[in-house]
Amino acid sequence: MRTQTTIANISAFLAVALLATACSESAGPAGSEAVGPLDSAHKPFQWTPAFSTVANGSSGIALDQQNGTLGASGRLIIKGFNPTNPHRGDAIVATFFWVGSSNIIDSVVDVLTTAPTYTPVGNRYTLVEYVTSGGYSMATYVATNVQGFPDPNTDPFQGDILAVGAYLSQPVTEGGVTISAWTGVNTVAAQSVGAHRSGSGSASGITAAGPGSIAIGARALAYAVTMSNGLAGRDPPAGFTPLGIGSDDALIIENDFAAQAAIGTVNPQWTWYFADSPPSTWLATVLALNPPLHLAFTVQPSTTLPLLTIQPAVQVTALDAGGNRVTSFNGPVTIAIGHNGGTILPGTLSGTKTVTAVNGVATFSNLSIDQLGNGYTLVVSAANVFGAESAPFNIGAF
Repeated sequence: MRTQTTIANISAFLAVALLATACSESAGPAGSEAVGPLDSAHKPFQWTPAFSTVANGSSGIALDQQNGTLGASGRLIIKGFNPTNPHRGDAIVATFFWVGSSNIIDSVVDVLTTAPTYTPVGNRYTLVEYVTSGGYSMATYVATNVQGFPDPNTDPFQGDILAVGAYLSQPVTEGGVTISAWTGVNTVAAQSVGAHRSGSGSASGITAAGPGSIAIGARALAYAVTMSNGLAGRDPPAGFTPLGIGSDDALIIENDFAAQAAIGTVNPQWTWYFADSPPSTWLATVLALNPPLHLAFTVQPSTTLPLLTIQPAVQVTALDAGGNRVTSFNGPVTIAIGHNGGTILPGTLSGTKTVTAVNGVATFSNLSIDQLGNGYTLVVSAANVFGAESAPFNIGAF
């Protein structure tokens, strides 16, 4: 990838490039024309959002907002979340498409469509996958824990819409972008994106096409996107929910998602119905978005007598979506009684109830409970981490 263009230069460029189309972006409904690339003559375009609101209730990852456009040309491909901004703290996935055989994206930036000039927001977008074949390119970028924009944008007609764009080193004759914002994604950039891969090919007739299989963790979300220059129908991957479909007279794109209940793999494959001749080019990408870390009891509390220290020491570990210990987690973890099993009086937990994890492990070495009872549980919590509850245990006779 080329050297990143400075924010100041990008801001100046966007101020000129977007000025001519301020009304289109600020007033347009979802699925309308984009915030304009440098040209004003877009090709006929259709964007059909699926309007899914919850990706997986048990995972906490949910679709917030989405939009897309095709028919862009020039040195800027950009689209806004009109008419409603996503929420601060979301993760944003932006996939750009263009005619060309190299990654000519210098920078991906976000701006507010305020007039008369446009305001850089400054969230960091990281390239996750780039794939090219047959003279077509597709690049997917992700930003996590996005900040710095109105939430909510109370008056989208005043131009406070968040827009995401790619600044190109060379002009393109055809391009587009699809953007989606997701709540419930891990806010730590290094932990937010899991496995990812891309694939491409050239085919005729009925074709199964996909990027290949990736490992994915529990509560994670698979985001999959495909494009082709063959303006053909296709079936979405099995187990995936369509997110949006866009087409013009040159390209067709589709993105889909699937939530994962347990650790496993996903292998999205679209069934394309291409013409028999000439062959069509297709590109495909899949990536995993991870939820926050979760805590797990790796040494459960055991039965002991009242007021005596629970032995062995209770131990809790921070795990990622794949069930792996996260050694970079060194935050405070707090423990408390969950279900109070006190027989006569409620039990009271004593000892050091907040400890700092070391290499992802929190050890509670001096806990005790003062009242006899059966079926006690302990619960643990930490900031920006899913908590956990222990297995039941007793205080009293062994």
